[in-house]
Amino acid sequence: MIRLRFVTRDGDVIAAAGCEGDRLLDAAQAAGQPLEGSCNGQLACATCHVVVDAADFDRVPPAGGDEEDMLDLVPDATRTSRLSCQIRLTEVLDGMTVRIP
Repeated sequence: MIRLRFVTRDGDVIAAAGCEGDRLLDAAQAAGQPLEGSCNGQLACATCHVVVDAADFDRVPPAGGDEEDMLDLVPDATRTSRLSCQIRLTEVLDGMTVRIP
């Protein structure tokens, strides 16, 4: 299992886990986080936008061009913003912290 920490809008920390190969979006939804993922990972929306903790960001594979284009439309995007539907969980991401904007 890949251990994750989600920081809610209120600042609460929710411990969660997902299996290797799962999408971060699926792990977040299973942990009750309010991420829609309306397009089901087709890069047609940004309803699964998250902010990866700066200390963990270099462990996440870089975003592709289509994801970067979609993030350009997110008003509160940051340097470490990502679409959770585009991040596959691996052992490298164990212990990652992600903020729900």
